[in-house]
Amino acid sequence: MTPTLTADPILAPLASWFELNRRRLPWRARDLDAPHPDPYAVLVSELMLQQTQVATVIPYFERWMARFPDVASLAVAEDDAIHKLWEGLGYYRRARFLRQAACAIAEVGWPKDVHGLGKLPGIGPYTAAALAAIALQQPEPALDGNAFRVLARLLAIREDPRQRAAFLGDWLRPALQAFGPSRITQAVMELGATLCTPRPSCAACPLSTVCQAHQSGLTGSIPAPKVRAAVKEETLWVVAFHAAGQWLLLPPKDSGLLAGLWRWPVLDRSSDPRMDHVAEAPEAYPSNHLRRWKGWTQVYSHRKEAVEPVAIELDQPIEVPGACWMSDSELPTLPMGKRDQKLRDLLEQPALSCADPKLLAELIRRVRTVKA
Repeated sequence: MTPTLTADPILAPLASWFELNRRRLPWRARDLDAPHPDPYAVLVSELMLQQTQVATVIPYFERWMARFPDVASLAVAEDDAIHKLWEGLGYYRRARFLRQAACAIAEVGWPKDVHGLGKLPGIGPYTAAALAAIALQQPEPALDGNAFRVLARLLAIREDPRQRAAFLGDWLRPALQAFGPSRITQAVMELGATLCTPRPSCAACPLSTVCQAHQSGLTGSIPAPKVRAAVKEETLWVVAFHAAGQWLLLPPKDSGLLAGLWRWPVLDRSSDPRMDHVAEAPEAYPSNHLRRWKGWTQVYSHRKEAVEPVAIELDQPIEVPGACWMSDSELPTLPMGKRDQKLRDLLEQPALSCADPKLLAELIRRVRTVKA
């Protein structure tokens, strides 16, 4: 549909509402009429906030800025230090993109517009627009999930609003120019994060009287739900092998979701390994060399893992192609993903009673075939 009013009169109440209700966030400038005093803080926050809630990001942001306060310090940081500081935040490629962007900025300086920002490593159209609006005060529409939801309801767009991104950007631009790019960009996001949520609080919304979805009783069906890909389910043993004061770990990959992270060996549990052929006699390994803990389900965006954590004490290290033996003192310093962190933490906890020498022997046999 084509709105009868442009964005600036419709969003005028939002600008006033934001001045009174905006959250005090550590990356948010107080003066919304001037360029941001620290565009690097905006860059860090935008990458951390991708697919991550504000409450989760705040402590990570504060620790990050204390350790890497500017692009120069981040550009020379070691990979393990970066991934360790990001540990637990997920989507680790964001940390690598952030470091790559910092290297580019440290070398040639900050880009002057959205086109230059979009050329930074790992910076897509949304992040470039958000940086241009919030950090540089340029009227570039930055449409994240919250913004798409707010605008779809405001204009009663029933289809996926992402398919109307160009139209919504053009519609929003006059309000950015009238009330300030930083103010309106953050106000729209703030409204989506606090009031215009999937279950909206319309009574408190400053735009309820002009919101076409609210006036038509359509807030529950707008925006249209996204079609999600089928979730792949896996059942895994995650195994910590220990011998002579060392732990067996798989080194970080250069690419992929787990790039930069150390990992425990993972074995397929879809068939019980105790039913497989046991190459070594079970009695070769005393049952007290095996520790187990209660399992859990690890959920990712397109994958769900049923995890069974195990620790095995060996009399001496074994040869596993592509794996490394790391010392007891090194283990706490290594960056790991959430699943592998959890097993590392469990190593300090009491284990369940377990006497299963056949399982022990089979897990030892299987780990020799793990791919790094």
